[in-house]
Amino acid sequence: MSRASLQQQEMGLGPAWQPRAGWFEQHPAQLLRQSPQTDAAPAEPPVLAISASPSESRPPHRAELTAPPEAPQIAAQAPAPASSIPEPVESTPTAEPLRTEAGAEPAPVDWPLLQRKVADCHDCRLCETRTQTVFGRGNPQARWMLIGEAPGENEDRQGLPFVGRAGQLLDNMLSAAGLDRDRDVYIANVLKCRPPGNRNPAPDEIAACNGYLLQQIRHIQPTLIIALGRFAAQTLLETEDSIGRLRGKVHRYQGVPLVVSYHPAYLLRNQPDKAKAWQDLLLARKIFRQAES
Repeated sequence: MSRASLQQQEMGLGPAWQPRAGWFEQHPAQLLRQSPQTDAAPAEPPVLAISASPSESRPPHRAELTAPPEAPQIAAQAPAPASSIPEPVESTPTAEPLRTEAGAEPAPVDWPLLQRKVADCHDCRLCETRTQTVFGRGNPQARWMLIGEAPGENEDRQGLPFVGRAGQLLDNMLSAAGLDRDRDVYIANVLKCRPPGNRNPAPDEIAACNGYLLQQIRHIQPTLIIALGRFAAQTLLETEDSIGRLRGKVHRYQGVPLVVSYHPAYLLRNQPDKAKAWQDLLLARKIFRQAES
């Protein structure tokens, strides 16, 4: 008897337990380990049925655990960085020119005769309230043509467009762009007479003056037109879009490139928009140089 057995006997313990031969080999757990794996995998619990593919079975990153499920959709809808969005410098929406009669071209008229016709015009009710007509000013052979809305009180009294503080601001902006108002540009208005109280022009008043403006454009043949103010832009382009939607693009009127900007009188009331008007003038200068090259 071994010493360990003698000690157990002295302590009153039974004989040491000895497993039967082959007992471990016949245990069900051991038999299950030794049995070959079947082709059919056991059904997984429902919670594992949506487990990721093997390539995605890595432990999730901390950021992935905290990201909301909507994050991919939000990222997909996020706009591109500003640096990757091209600036809308040039587009060419066209506007059919207004006509004095449907399908009729304005008859060519020499410049002095056109001036006399405007001065004597009685084609609409504005002739009853005007002090005098405002034909325009500048160089009739200028490459730049600026078109505003209608004469105001000072213009009606002096017979010239864009006088007073608004005219001074326009002169300063043109000078900063390297332009002389009397030599490099010609300035006119959609209407040649002042609407009472500076109200918005009526459609029949626009139609009555439209032929004069078209003949001015035909005689001057400008390289570039700038529409000053919402009303002038909407009238020339036959649209109801706001200045904000029309700025920063190159439109066309009578086949001539047209740039939209703010009216100087508006800029006097809204000083921060002067920077935008300056950008419009720089765009106009760029388009002018491209057209002249």
